[in-house]
Amino acid sequence: MEVQILYNSYLPAFLSMFLLIYLFAFFVTFRNWGPKHRPEASSCLISLAHGTPAVVMAIHAKFQTQRPTCFASPNTSYQNIVLEFSIAYFLLDLFHYIISNPNEIVFISHHLATLYVFMTCRYIVHHGALPILVLLVLAEVTSPCQNLWSITGFTKADIPTAARFHEFLSPRFYALHSIFRGILGPIFVYKMGVFYKNGAADRLIPNWAWISWMFVIATAILVSLLWICIHWIDWHNERIQKADKKV
Repeated sequence: MEVQILYNSYLPAFLSMFLLIYLFAFFVTFRNWGPKHRPEASSCLISLAHGTPAVVMAIHAKFQTQRPTCFASPNTSYQNIVLEFSIAYFLLDLFHYIISNPNEIVFISHHLATLYVFMTCRYIVHHGALPILVLLVLAEVTSPCQNLWSITGFTKADIPTAARFHEFLSPRFYALHSIFRGILGPIFVYKMGVFYKNGAADRLIPNWAWISWMFVIATAILVSLLWICIHWIDWHNERIQKADKKV
């Protein structure tokens, strides 16, 4: 069975693709950047290559599902492809953080938790991809905005245009993040919890799987809320400081 799974897997191809994008970004696109921000910018580029395509693929997978409201339906072939596409990205980005920035415990933990959910759904449980892909859409729909915000943040101290764009983008990115991950995400996770708690997934998804998924997802949402709250506070304090300087 394991040989069959590996034989039918798109994971090696997706891993190779993201690795090539990362290497191209590191050695070509950002070759003139300093050693501190060069790996981070390369990570942002593979994140851009993952985010929007993952959203489009996940939405397409939902429309292909015969029972689009059943959170415990068997994974379709296309859903498995979307899962492997994201698994490849998170694996490579995890390696990036471990090698270039091992002190980023929050991001490393996030990637490990995400990989646990995606890989158990894809390779062990074989059911329940639908709600996981909906959460993927809610998480990655802000990817272009977040990565532009990150890249301009790396260069805002040296490039005035980047600083102005970063300042313009910050509240808009924070607002999008708050809506999708802070409001829509928890609402959908609550619906997932009710579905599983009522036994609708019995005999299809083991208890250990959906309980661990819910714990990991709920924890990730809480950390994400804390992260965006800190940035909102920092943005508010910066606005106050700028106002005081004008006075």
